Amino acid sequence: MIGAPLPLVALPSDPQSGPLDYLSASRLKCWQECRLKFFFRYVERLPSSASPALFVGKAIHHVLQQWNLARWRGQPADADTLKPVFDSYWENKPEEEDIAWENSESDQREKAWGMLEHYFAHTPIPLQEKPEAVEVIVERDLDAHGLPPLRGVIDLVRAGGCIVDFKTSARSPDEGMAALLHETQLSTYALLYREATGKEESGFELQFLIKTKQPKLVVTSLLPVSPDQVRRLLRLMESYVAGVEAEDYIPSPGLHCSYCDYQSECRAWH
Repeated sequence: MIGAPLPLVALPSDPQSGPLDYLSASRLKCWQECRLKFFFRYVERLPSSASPALFVGKAIHHVLQQWNLARWRGQPADADTLKPVFDSYWENKPEEEDIAWENSESDQREKAWGMLEHYFAHTPIPLQEKPEAVEVIVERDLDAHGLPPLRGVIDLVRAGGCIVDFKTSARSPDEGMAALLHETQLSTYALLYREATGKEESGFELQFLIKTKQPKLVVTSLLPVSPDQVRRLLRLMESYVAGVEAEDYIPSPGLHCSYCDYQSECRAWH
């Protein structure tokens, strides 16, 4: 058990690890969405393209991370201080050079910063509130369940054990649907947080930065993960392991196909 204040246990990330070396919310979510997509991404490790929306989300996430770290250290954390952080991230993106901006980069950049300005003006988190943890990689041993270890990155833990996850979206989420769509991710965070601290989280906040003409902030508050949700997560993990071991990689056609990076590979699959 690790006492507060965190960070918890920082572990190195290994992008070359096999699909059964460890479990994560992103791997489980991809498995739920489409097993063939999972195969292309985590088994074949085919490269994926960087879309404008993905890069905008990464830029916003980076600035919010620095905002949280500044508050943790008691440093200035206002929009004027963080604008150079945003500009530096946007301008130093050699790995993202192939983004298909289609002459929209300046517009996307302006919208991204507008979303951040709106967040800083309307955040529900007091500037003087010191975080319990910021952007930490945590691992939990699941040998007792016959499963690989669970690993995850937690964006923010507020004082008192409220786990916060930041998301960008083109439209406002439905509260009930948000709880359903993100249950796997939040359940993994709960297991990791409980392993690291020896206590239960006080709840969750999904903070959505909405990329509308006038930026919006939507905060969805959720209760701690229930025993039933933990059991569902463990059952999902068991299904994941069994499927990977059986090489059960089949496509799951749906609306998500329209934004999948592996459309051509999927059409050629046999």
